Amino acid sequence: MKAYLYCGVAGLLLAGEGPALAQGAPASAPGPNAATAQGANEIVVTANKREEKLNNVGLSITALSGDALAERKITSLQDVASAIPGLAYAQSATNTPILTLRGVGFNESSLGVYPAVSVYVDQAPLPFPVLASHSAFDLQRIEVLKGPQGTLFGQNSTGGAIHYIAAKPTRTFTAGGDISYGRFNEIDGDAYLSGPITENLRARIAVSGTHTDDWQRSSSRPYDTNGKVSYITGRAIVDWDASDSVRFSLSLNAWRDTSDPQASQYIALRGQNPFVQQSSIDYPFSPQNPRAADWSTGISTPRSDRKFYQPALRADIDLTDAITLTSLTSYGHYTQRQTTDGDGMALAQGDLVRDDGRITTFNQEVRLANSSKSAFRWVLGANYERSRTYENQFLNFADSSQNNAGANFIDAGGVYNRQQIRNYAIFGNAEYDLTSRLTLKGAVRYTNSHNHALTCTYDGGDGRVAQLLNLLGSLLGTVPFTPIGINDCYALNQNNVPGTPYIGQLNQHNVSWRAGADYHVGPTSLLYANVSRGYKAGSFPVLATASQSSLNPVTQEQLTAYEAGAKLGLWDRKVQLNLAGFYYDYRNKQVRGKINDPLFSVLDLLVNVPKSRVLGFDGDVTINPLPGLSLTGSLTYLDSKVQRYSGYNAIGEVNNFAGDRLPFTSKWNVGLNADYKARLDNGGAPFIGITMNARSSQDAVIGGDRIVIPPSPVNKVLPGLIHPFEMKGYATFDARVGYEAPDGRWTVSLWGKNIFNKYYFTSVITFDDSISRFAARPATYGVTLGFKFD
Repeated sequence: MKAYLYCGVAGLLLAGEGPALAQGAPASAPGPNAATAQGANEIVVTANKREEKLNNVGLSITALSGDALAERKITSLQDVASAIPGLAYAQSATNTPILTLRGVGFNESSLGVYPAVSVYVDQAPLPFPVLASHSAFDLQRIEVLKGPQGTLFGQNSTGGAIHYIAAKPTRTFTAGGDISYGRFNEIDGDAYLSGPITENLRARIAVSGTHTDDWQRSSSRPYDTNGKVSYITGRAIVDWDASDSVRFSLSLNAWRDTSDPQASQYIALRGQNPFVQQSSIDYPFSPQNPRAADWSTGISTPRSDRKFYQPALRADIDLTDAITLTSLTSYGHYTQRQTTDGDGMALAQGDLVRDDGRITTFNQEVRLANSSKSAFRWVLGANYERSRTYENQFLNFADSSQNNAGANFIDAGGVYNRQQIRNYAIFGNAEYDLTSRLTLKGAVRYTNSHNHALTCTYDGGDGRVAQLLNLLGSLLGTVPFTPIGINDCYALNQNNVPGTPYIGQLNQHNVSWRAGADYHVGPTSLLYANVSRGYKAGSFPVLATASQSSLNPVTQEQLTAYEAGAKLGLWDRKVQLNLAGFYYDYRNKQVRGKINDPLFSVLDLLVNVPKSRVLGFDGDVTINPLPGLSLTGSLTYLDSKVQRYSGYNAIGEVNNFAGDRLPFTSKWNVGLNADYKARLDNGGAPFIGITMNARSSQDAVIGGDRIVIPPSPVNKVLPGLIHPFEMKGYATFDARVGYEAPDGRWTVSLWGKNIFNKYYFTSVITFDDSISRFAARPATYGVTLGFKFD
């Protein structure tokens, strides 16, 4: 850990993984175009839903430019997380991404739950995490806003917001792209075409796609592989200047992904059935290397087919010279059919034979804003969302202790969940220049949320679960009931009888707010202080359980943030230094916890942690000491702590979690980057770059660094593994080298990610008896040829 700290201190003294330069220039990791970078005070962001220079915005923001994304081969949410200080990405058993920013996240993988870090494309929301899987292509930049952003970006951004800014249609013809070939027969390509159609009409079309062979190898079957990556995504944007005062922008984003869901690595077994005295499972643990894993075959072989499209229409109407009306309408439609393996074995410990679902979401925002040149700047608006979600899971656990190693007990079960969600909000944001140096800020948002859910847990098809619950209903029930069949809902209701679906409603409202002040030390330097409050909506779980009480929702969480920082453009803009310190007061944090069910032993449950906190600081610095040379670095420190919460840990033990850290929160996060581009006499330019990212240990669950699997005849643990739910710290290195033609028409580069093949993992999961983890991808490398026409 000391090595990480030393690297971070050196990075802050010498360099800094700071914000991106203006559009078209390098970002927090400037690449080959660093020699043409504009001054730090010319960075433009839209954090306040208006274009402003970054050093004039009193918020903690990290930005990555489109050039930096391309140069560093950042194409996925996991890539984005590795490049953003304080942002963590976790793989889940259901192929749904989990994001945590500055210790604020939600470790729940169901389709229809809102995140704690919201994602937008050109201000159009992607309200559920899976919808954001393929948005990092053909971008002008990415803006990552840290801390509660509820006043302008709505609830479900207690941790922050990720805003993808798409590259826009140009007023002159231009086209370009790139094609790459890499390890695992990776072939990926990007292409765009942009230009005017008429004098007032412009369009841009961009496509991106990747196909790779399998990268995972079975631990038990030498010639069986998994991990194919195959997706295609596209975006079309049409901008129309209807008049001098009316402008429209219509966009369509769409993607299809048929990649194999990642398989996990089996690391431990803990028998759950108290009637089983000896484990019957003698299965080899996965070798501890990045490519090793295992999975079931046949109907349980990992596979997926996921589709998403989203049209969005934006209209800007200048009502006066100083006031603009903006309307933003979007609709999203997502479907999935997939099979995942959650136990890391070729046995049926936790096979999601079916995990199908769909999401439809409609969002309308209308707002008024005055001119950015006014001393009193304001935004007033309203937002409406209506979403419907459906998820159907069928779980096979025939080889678990619940089935007593094949005895006539229970071996499978399913659950489906339907939600109808409606949210509306009104909001306002204001800034007032009290003096030429001092700006006062305030914002408020009222949100009203309604969620109606229907959940049904159903028999696996052989009638065993139905027979068991009929027996329990006759023994425990307080009212007569009709015995259920294999298609009926089996979870016991409030009368302890089966046969009815769980129906729940969650009606909540909240007021998010922010207050603060900015002090302009000079034209490129700013001091700021903010206090803000944000909320994340409650949600219903998708869980197979014996009792309907386990299907109750978590209620909304509240986070109050105190933050102060500085943005300093120094030495004629050759140095940009950003510093921020913060304290988060966290109430009713939502987590996926556990319950010790008397029938099925340890099961998942959504719970609220009454009180916790996060304190820390982050700093980044960017230095351009010589023409063509850019040095960057960052250091983030997070100290998260549960202050009040008792319950069951991941293996069903009763714990007081006070003092434990929150999931997916590394105490230290260090980033270093160096890029150099030398312009030759003929106009050509060779370039080279290297990036290091290091994180200290983190826990996959609350209290993960304290959980030990007790030795017993039914328990097995990977030799040498003490704490299965603790993820050790790591450092990875990426590199690139290449050449740009004198006229900029083409570039060629060699690149590598995780070039030292570091073995680390992003998540640890439990399914019934098994504990397994997801390893990060091994070293990848390749060659890219880029081209441009105009």
